[in-house]
Amino acid sequence: MKTLWKFIVGAVLVAAPFASAQAGEVLDRIMKNKELVLSSDAEYPPQSFLNENNEMDGFDVDVAKEIAKRFGAKLKIVTPAWEVITAGNWGSRWDVSVGSMTPTKARAKVLRFPAVYYYTPASFAVHKDSSAADVASLSGKKIGVCGGCTYEAYMKQNLVIDAVGTPAFTYQIAAGELRSYETDVNAFDDLRIGDGKRLDAVLSALPTINEAIKNGYPMKLVGQPVFFEPLSVAIDKGDTELGDKIAEIVSAMRADGTLAKLSNKWYGVDYTSAN
Repeated sequence: MKTLWKFIVGAVLVAAPFASAQAGEVLDRIMKNKELVLSSDAEYPPQSFLNENNEMDGFDVDVAKEIAKRFGAKLKIVTPAWEVITAGNWGSRWDVSVGSMTPTKARAKVLRFPAVYYYTPASFAVHKDSSAADVASLSGKKIGVCGGCTYEAYMKQNLVIDAVGTPAFTYQIAAGELRSYETDVNAFDDLRIGDGKRLDAVLSALPTINEAIKNGYPMKLVGQPVFFEPLSVAIDKGDTELGDKIAEIVSAMRADGTLAKLSNKWYGVDYTSAN
């Protein structure tokens, strides 16, 4: 699978900081314009990616489409960098992130997390020629992770996930060298070159690893998942009404089976609970 290019979909992003949303402002604009603007990632299959028709697709995109539908709005997608999304202070450049984001204490200082919509296992992948038999055998090795994400925090042993219902976890290994990448796919690209040539392993979401293997990456899983991430819709600080509405919509999607249906469509398994 070739690495996907980054595209700006539907809007040009401005990098300058903006003030946080005022109470009710974003929700009022969405309802007035009948448009929900989503920040997404074109290089994170099967959660979000550009399909063969050059259209955004994936589990997260489908969840966002359904949320927009229940708002009575159309979905518009932009693709800022992950670090820009997690920095908060969106300034109305987009309204919501349905981007498999883990609600951590650090992120909660600048963002609000109104609804966890699924849980994903975090697993290690190695080159298919690797002799690694378990997670412990990766200690002291060169490990690749996406920069600024929970996998990097886990490897630095400072990951804090305080969402209700999150299974407890322990730090099982220490990297000899930790290498950070812009995306998980970039790390996979280095791993595919050969066992131990640039990387010995990558820590990523299990569905993302499985999708890469499905698309021809010469990788395999090692051991069991090391932690489970609750993944939440995120909005900018300040608009309580928007958060309450999203929480109501996602709760209804869970109750009527929509979330489970979408999870099974993309992953072949229901990841909408930590069980």
